[in-house]
Amino acid sequence: MDKKQALAKTYEPQAVEKRWYDFWEKGGYFHQDVLTDKEPFCIVMPPPNVTGSLHLGHALDNTLQDILTRFKRMQGYNTLWLPGTDHAGIATQARVEEELKKEGLSKEGLGREKFLERVWEWKNTYGDKITKQLRTLGASCDWERERFTMDEGCSLAVKEVFKRLYDKGLIYRGDYIVNWCPNCRTTISDIEVEHKETAGKLWHIKYPFADGTDFMVVATTRPETMLGDMAVAVHPRDERYQNLIGKKVVLPLVNKEIPVIADEYVDMEFGTGVVKITPSHDPNDFEVALRHNLPGLTVIDREGKMSPGAGKYAGLDRYACRKQVVLDLEAEGLLYKTDDHLHGVGQCYRCDTVIEPLVSKQWFVKMKPLAKPAMEIVEKEILNFIPERFSKVYLNWLANIRDWCISRQLWWGHRIPVWYCLDCGAEICQTAEPKTCPECDSHNLKQDPDVLDTWFSSALWPFSTLGWPEDTPELKQFYPTQVLVTGRDIIFFWVARMIFMGLGFMDKEPFREVFIHGLVLDAQGRKMSKSLGNGIDPIEVINEYGADTLRFMLITGNTPGNDLRFQFERLEGARNFCNKIWNASRFALMHLEDFQPSNLQGGLELADYWILSRLNNTIGAVTRYLDGYELGEAARILYDFIWNEFCDWYIELIKPRLYGKAGEESRKKAQQVLWYTLSDILRLLHPFMPFISEEIWQSLPQKETVLVAETWPVAQEELSAPAKEKQMEVIMSAVRTVRNLRAELNVPPGKKAAVIINANNEATLGQLEEGLKYIQLLAQGESVSLQLNLEKKPEAALVGVSEGGVEVFLPIAGLIDLEAEQKRLRKELNALETEKVKIENKYHNPGFLAKAPTEIIEKEKAKLEEVLVKGDALKARLDFLNNL
Repeated sequence: MDKKQALAKTYEPQAVEKRWYDFWEKGGYFHQDVLTDKEPFCIVMPPPNVTGSLHLGHALDNTLQDILTRFKRMQGYNTLWLPGTDHAGIATQARVEEELKKEGLSKEGLGREKFLERVWEWKNTYGDKITKQLRTLGASCDWERERFTMDEGCSLAVKEVFKRLYDKGLIYRGDYIVNWCPNCRTTISDIEVEHKETAGKLWHIKYPFADGTDFMVVATTRPETMLGDMAVAVHPRDERYQNLIGKKVVLPLVNKEIPVIADEYVDMEFGTGVVKITPSHDPNDFEVALRHNLPGLTVIDREGKMSPGAGKYAGLDRYACRKQVVLDLEAEGLLYKTDDHLHGVGQCYRCDTVIEPLVSKQWFVKMKPLAKPAMEIVEKEILNFIPERFSKVYLNWLANIRDWCISRQLWWGHRIPVWYCLDCGAEICQTAEPKTCPECDSHNLKQDPDVLDTWFSSALWPFSTLGWPEDTPELKQFYPTQVLVTGRDIIFFWVARMIFMGLGFMDKEPFREVFIHGLVLDAQGRKMSKSLGNGIDPIEVINEYGADTLRFMLITGNTPGNDLRFQFERLEGARNFCNKIWNASRFALMHLEDFQPSNLQGGLELADYWILSRLNNTIGAVTRYLDGYELGEAARILYDFIWNEFCDWYIELIKPRLYGKAGEESRKKAQQVLWYTLSDILRLLHPFMPFISEEIWQSLPQKETVLVAETWPVAQEELSAPAKEKQMEVIMSAVRTVRNLRAELNVPPGKKAAVIINANNEATLGQLEEGLKYIQLLAQGESVSLQLNLEKKPEAALVGVSEGGVEVFLPIAGLIDLEAEQKRLRKELNALETEKVKIENKYHNPGFLAKAPTEIIEKEKAKLEEVLVKGDALKARLDFLNNL
């Protein structure tokens, strides 16, 4: 790029961002070979679903990772940010089945092999949508090392892990109660069940005693499952039912005798303190049945319909059966009462269908042996969560963990590497397909039809992507990775599983730190969803505002672990920041056309010392905050330095020097400091706003490098000048005070004024004298008089106190038309009074208070308080003018 080419008048991200990303990627700037002489820094990207498109959660997550990666790359680490996508078993299969339906086809009609061919075709055609969008965001990951959870290497790792766990007895197949989705037609794990508060009913049903003496009342939210009841249970210490334990009751509508048992699982406070035990359709009841040797009976099938075990209700949809059961109970006089009831209903996280607990033959991983070392590594602080409070969430879950159901009734995914001999019944687990049965040499073998839970393969992600089970150079250099960046919502889904798999197969934690971020909510603090219609498409935001603006908005105000609200006002603020940087840089570059580097030391003026010292402090603070994962705070520090100190103060202070009004040597020194400061600003800014910083960097004179490959700035101790900073603060505070006084009087911007500044000691006076030219320049002072311990205060003047006890006087003579200003203030006060009465009438109206939402009432209250404060200020100013 031509270094002499001036920046465009306005910043147009659409003209810059794609050009620079293509340049970086084609130039290999995101790729580094294994360099064993350098300290490694590695992040593995949480693999987005291959079906997915970028949402704001992805945008936040990947912006955080990109900032850390660019930062560490500039610091000289051997850096790898490894990208990839997840095959997303349920979601991808559903997507392809929808496409087939449009063609009048089905997966069953195609058969497994042909169906999988169609899925791979779909993946190869549409599966890179989200990775293209990540490029639009500016993600500087190593695309040369991109992985997919079903690529050849990851598939080999999955088979190897399964076999090793199987050989250790940690994987088993058995009948157990699972979460079944009747819509997706597959099991899902406990943590994939979303419990949503739902308005339902609590039906109280009479269970007559078998001896005909009386009845017990059982409360249930699912009367259709009573057809599979095997007992009723009470708490062993519930005094109401002590004498009934061991008796028999008659199961209504079925007329079968079942026992009354005692079990501590029962909540004495819920309903009547008596619960029905349906072992085949409730996970807790299943456990109770195991303790009491109760049989099970399946009355609901995998389609959500009543099974033959439901007797005369067989074939009905489960909800139609519920209605019929309630009607039949009423008809027989067995419905005691019905209450409205709000309760949590488990739904499939993919399709929102209500989950049906079913007993099914599935594959499981024994979790207790794997969970123990995964807990110890966090308890011993070998692996740390940021913020630390999430370690407690993680440990609590592992302490109560149940075995993990890893089989899914799908065709798309890693097929379970187990074969069954149809002749002798042998079960064979191998990584490669067996030719014959090792027990009887039969060729009559059939592979298990199920596939593994998607989270099984993604649990291996930190080491399978680096080449395991092969001992690759990447695995030696980059494992364990340094940090995992992820949302708080998948600690159980993914983070815990990666930890116990990493410890189990690498004997090392998969990452040293887990950096947890919150969710991106809408402006009202609600989760974004299709049903609410409050979702924001980040690609649309990027197309309008640019990626840098979106990235900076997502970062500012962000604190580890906490949710973030998306607000367009904040987005506009980030765009204004981009424009501020651009305009300041354009001004600087116009005055650097003849710039030649020189020694930074020698000939510096107060403003130069100040900005270089402030730059030093900013470099140190931004670096510390990035190292501590306080990315939002790092962004805030940088924002304040660039906008307030560099743009609003330093550039304004050196304008006379750049225009040549202070001599050639002073101009050259101002150029040198300006060039040096802007260069380091762009380096600091690059991880946060990579595109605009690179574009400006290319126009800087004496810079022949690409910013993405530049080094991170390091504070220079010799440039630190705390005394100069303190002195400059005294001067700047005096300027701010003058500006505030002018604003109070509504003095026109171009109107110069006489200013009197009174110091209370000689040291402060000396500081002010050295900065007198700055005060005259920025305070619009026609004359600035510096005084020491002024005995007689000026009359008819506004007064303010600034840093160091300095008094600032602004005589108003000649500054304003006193009569006109008094008239303006009275008019403004009258308008405020009218507004106050209007708000009070609404705010104190009983009808408004009764009907209006709380947030509207609070808004009116805030408006009233604002009007009152503003009115008091106007009255004080009018009183002052009236007394002159």
